[in-house]
Amino acid sequence: MTQRGILAIFNNVAPGRDDDFNGWFQGEHLEERLGVPGFLYGRRHQALSGSSEYFNFYVTETPEILISKAYLDRVNNPTPRSRVTMSEIFLDMCRTVCRRELRIGNVRGGMTTVARFEKPLDVAQLKSVLEELAADETVSGEIWVSAETSRNASEEERLRGGDRKIAQCLLVDALDQRKAEQIAERLKQAFPSADIGVFRVIAHMGDSSA
Repeated sequence: MTQRGILAIFNNVAPGRDDDFNGWFQGEHLEERLGVPGFLYGRRHQALSGSSEYFNFYVTETPEILISKAYLDRVNNPTPRSRVTMSEIFLDMCRTVCRRELRIGNVRGGMTTVARFEKPLDVAQLKSVLEELAADETVSGEIWVSAETSRNASEEERLRGGDRKIAQCLLVDALDQRKAEQIAERLKQAFPSADIGVFRVIAHMGDSSA
């Protein structure tokens, strides 16, 4: 089975610029990105806890879509509005090209708990915890593994001042905040070195069945 590509992005926003950020994302950026061949859907989140105010990800047909000419042309030729957003509004950017290693369950809830790792763990360990959590029929989740390759920074990254990377990510969807916060506590026990946050879904565009 072909592994999906994931573009995982965590960021903060310059003080007082949330309306500008959200307007750009909903009014231009999501549709622009999903116009790239091979992009399937994008989903946006806002934090209830954790170190990043916003989290969004895109799913692509394969990880290679995220190094395709069509996509690289886009990130190296940002729109005027994107130039302002990238240079003035984005803060503490963490952006990583990943592959979806595993998905368990079918729930697409309104709440998401995310554990991200700067150093890789044994995928079997991540899978064991995810299987435990997804035994609950109201929970589903995914394991993402970095698929970054050495490359020159894009024009968008240059405007942001450089991006941090992750090695892995464990994403768990739940239906409500109480369950998501319980999952966060379980992940903190299992992975004390992880950066863990609870997010609410704020927007979605595209085919989430992928």
